Amino acid sequence: MDNKEIAKILYEISEYLSMEDVPFKPRAYERAAMAIEELENRVEDIYKKEGLEGLINIPTVGKGIAERIKELIRTGKIRYYEQLKKKTPVKVDELTAVEGVGPKIIKRLYKEIGVKNLIDLEKAAMAGKIRKLEGFGQKSEENILRGINFLKSSGGRFVLGFIMPEVREIEKRIGDFPGVKKAIIAGSIRRMKETIGDGDLLVTVSSPRAGQKIMEIFVNMPEVMHVYSQGPTKSSVRLKNGMDFDLRVVPEESFGAALQYFTGSKDHNIELRKIAIKKGLKLNEYGVFRGKKMIVGKNEEEVYKILGLKWMEPELRENAGEIEAAQNNRLPKIIGYNDLQGDLQIQTNWTDGSNSIEDYVEEAIKLGLEYILITDHTKSLAMTHGLDERGLARQGREIDKINSKLKAQNSKLRVLKGAEVNILKDGRLDIKDDTLHKLDVVAIAVHSGFKMSKRDITERIIKAMKNPHTDILFHPTGRLINQRPPYEVDVEKIIRVAKETKTVLEVNAYPNRLDLKDEYARMAKNMGVKLSIDSDAHHVSHLHFLEFGIAQARRGWVEKKDVINAWPVEKMLKMLKH
Repeated sequence: MDNKEIAKILYEISEYLSMEDVPFKPRAYERAAMAIEELENRVEDIYKKEGLEGLINIPTVGKGIAERIKELIRTGKIRYYEQLKKKTPVKVDELTAVEGVGPKIIKRLYKEIGVKNLIDLEKAAMAGKIRKLEGFGQKSEENILRGINFLKSSGGRFVLGFIMPEVREIEKRIGDFPGVKKAIIAGSIRRMKETIGDGDLLVTVSSPRAGQKIMEIFVNMPEVMHVYSQGPTKSSVRLKNGMDFDLRVVPEESFGAALQYFTGSKDHNIELRKIAIKKGLKLNEYGVFRGKKMIVGKNEEEVYKILGLKWMEPELRENAGEIEAAQNNRLPKIIGYNDLQGDLQIQTNWTDGSNSIEDYVEEAIKLGLEYILITDHTKSLAMTHGLDERGLARQGREIDKINSKLKAQNSKLRVLKGAEVNILKDGRLDIKDDTLHKLDVVAIAVHSGFKMSKRDITERIIKAMKNPHTDILFHPTGRLINQRPPYEVDVEKIIRVAKETKTVLEVNAYPNRLDLKDEYARMAKNMGVKLSIDSDAHHVSHLHFLEFGIAQARRGWVEKKDVINAWPVEKMLKMLKH
């Protein structure tokens, strides 16, 4: 049993306990699940080496939860979990995937109309049964149907950031095997798309026997649920997570052409083939040919060069102007994966985060960051125990102490005072201006009222952006990939007002947000609006999500000069309007 499977059970225990209105325990199980999900080491391995004490030493895992995990590892089940499921036999993971359907709603729907799973929920909504329940109504029923339809429209695609650790583990395992010379993931994963449908791994090997052996290793991996086919140069499997995955053994002389071909995108490749034809050449996954003779194919650079193009980063290959830019030597120097100097959105255990400020400091130092901004939620967001003016003042004093300690240790890291201030429905902020004035950076965000009209929600955000203390607009469209569509907002108008008010727009790196979308990030860049790339961390491990925000910005042609937290802290602070 891997960490994700253990975490899933703990998350579900949290949901079941929430159904019963049990105090404190749901959050404890949720935090433990989050910690286990993000562990680098396998929980089973920790238990084998260190026993129960090793489980208790996992951050946020107390003795009681550690005992449950021990039982799961030893017996394959948790009696407590089975009892909760028996009491309310519903598919928690299916139902909570629908926007707005939480544990208490699930319990009511089960008790009153027998809803156990997503199919039952859709049938009940289609039959008009939900609107008849006290406290629901027609609008609630329509929202549930809209949420179900949105889930269906995701088409079974996987969020890149959540699937990437498993993909990289497979890539490393295959790449480290004796006889494998190169192993690179291609496809939409290499282009760092928001969501991916399947995986392609290309390898070169030292001998046919090595190729045969690696295919045997691949189809027998513990992650594999089903083998579609196994051959000497290609094998196809389905992983336990539901994703289809192909392994291809490619001749070394064709590796570059194959990597280019299988990286895509399809539209990008079509345009390249057109260029090849005009030059009297043929381009395919085996190489570039003049007649029957292969001219190049060993590496990508020579494939692009013979077509008269500069090599371009995979994130740019979407047939969105990159080919013309390469022909005219005008490709942007997009922001690099090591260019960020700070992270400007972090939630701590002062509100709904799992870790202390000190925990984040320790992790940020490991990552080589020079500054972090603490942005806990504010008072009107009651579900997160948001901070009021006094709470922000107390936190500010705590940050001063931490900075003094860092300075005494000659640390380069600096902790900045901030907040993720809630935008109320009328566009006002829920924290007084004199408190905002004392913060280093003020960020604002919408957390409710997503069903407002496009005009109203746009004007609501614009009013908040015009507050002289506002510096950054967090996750500007509010979407959750595969879970919730963006609210109706005039993004182009928001970008224009950001330019006028010198408001920074965020590219949120949390894997199921990635908000702004790449196309909007590119629009903002082209209009001269500055961006920030932030992790939206609620756990120290989430600081590593910055990579996916950088990828999103790269696909939007964003350069280092466009991103304020790629700058030194003093330069960054000086450009903020407040």
